[in-house]
Amino acid sequence: MSGTRSTGSRAALFAVPLVLGLLGAAAAPAGAVGPHASLPGTSLTCRGKGVDPDAPVRHRTETVINAPLRTVWRLQTDVERWPSWQPPVETVERLDHGPFRTGSAFRWTTPIPPNPSTPATGLEITSTVRQVERNACIRWTGPAIGEGLRIDGIHVWNFVKVRGGVRVSTEETHTGAQVEADVPTATEILREGLEAWLRNLKSAAEARTHSRPH
Repeated sequence: MSGTRSTGSRAALFAVPLVLGLLGAAAAPAGAVGPHASLPGTSLTCRGKGVDPDAPVRHRTETVINAPLRTVWRLQTDVERWPSWQPPVETVERLDHGPFRTGSAFRWTTPIPPNPSTPATGLEITSTVRQVERNACIRWTGPAIGEGLRIDGIHVWNFVKVRGGVRVSTEETHTGAQVEADVPTATEILREGLEAWLRNLKSAAEARTHSRPH
């Protein structure tokens, strides 16, 4: 790879520090694992399907959310309302109608700020749900495309009731020329994105739960 292309790839990576994580085990005691835990071992699955085993860029993490499972699930699957609780998400459009199910697809965007190497642009992500089990797991795939940037991602989510709430686990893999040009940086960016998503989901779900009258 030429030096010019390598520099452009790194610039594209640094321009999207939270975007890459938005492309979406045994029970642990509530609060035992925070959103900054990277978990080795068996990959997450949904209906027997998981992430790309050969992808060079991957991260897995989880957190416990002190809210009912139905609240967490509704927030995660009502994709058109993501912008109301996920600051990096600018727009979301469902490409199908009805319940969130296998085959559901949605297109969403997030801005990329300008940097010394590239102008301000946007990233468009088209996600298709490949497997889903209500209140238990989701697996979606799809490309994220921006100016000079393409990332193909596979994203798996698991939701498990635990004492005090719900343990949400997520794992994602990325492939593509830009991310594979600098795997350590791409992996760190993915980690930041996934942990930000979990923090936002936790904050939104717990705020809804605590605001309800008892």
